[in-house]
Amino acid sequence: MQLVDSHCHLNFPDFEDRIPDILQNAADNQIAHLLCIATSWENREAVLQLAIDHDPISASVGIHPTTEGGYEATADELFEAAQHPQIVAIGETGLDYFRSTGDLQWQHERFHRHIDVAKRCQKPLVIHTRAASEDTMNTLREHDASDAGGVMHCFAEDWDVAKQALDIGFYISFSGIVTFKSAKAIQEVAQKAPLDRILVETDAPYLAPVPHRGKTNEPAFVRHTAEHVAALRGISLEKLAEATTSNFYTLFSGAAKT
Repeated sequence: MQLVDSHCHLNFPDFEDRIPDILQNAADNQIAHLLCIATSWENREAVLQLAIDHDPISASVGIHPTTEGGYEATADELFEAAQHPQIVAIGETGLDYFRSTGDLQWQHERFHRHIDVAKRCQKPLVIHTRAASEDTMNTLREHDASDAGGVMHCFAEDWDVAKQALDIGFYISFSGIVTFKSAKAIQEVAQKAPLDRILVETDAPYLAPVPHRGKTNEPAFVRHTAEHVAALRGISLEKLAEATTSNFYTLFSGAAKT
């Protein structure tokens, strides 16, 4: 059995000097691959270096919708950065009206740029959306994001939004939130979404699943999320692992299978 953590942030300070232990913990829990996600132009090199240095890791390039104050990469710069073979995705990108307020035209322009780059280089999008699901879905449709494909990462919406994402060919990824007792709407999505269109992730160091809730999350804990989703669907962990791992490599076809 093998699982994949489809979204983590191993370059964050929480994991400084801990990467060997983090990878060993992941391997001990049958986590075969990890996708490390960039959140700014400035940290893209650290994310990529992790992928270069460690076979089980792949990387993305992109600027998180709430990142402010850093360098705003042009479409050509993003495209050029995405040419590295260890870069398998564009993002994370999207819209966030929860943490950002005021005139957010800059956020929309950044999102449009990322979609255009993803289509140009034919690498899938990693979508972040918070308190902005209607505009996020409208943007994905209006800009033909289905031409690149992608995943709704750390899905925290209801079935209506999930259905819209599925209808344009996107995948749904479940984080530790799905294990929380209060997450009834997300659990409904975990039950209803087609097995061949779901992924699991940690979003480490955030959102540790039960029974580690409140602690620093790490890729090894994606096993708990997978176990919970499997139980919700009434299938074995092995079947869930087989499906989500296959789905990951189908979507992120550039990721090396290790």
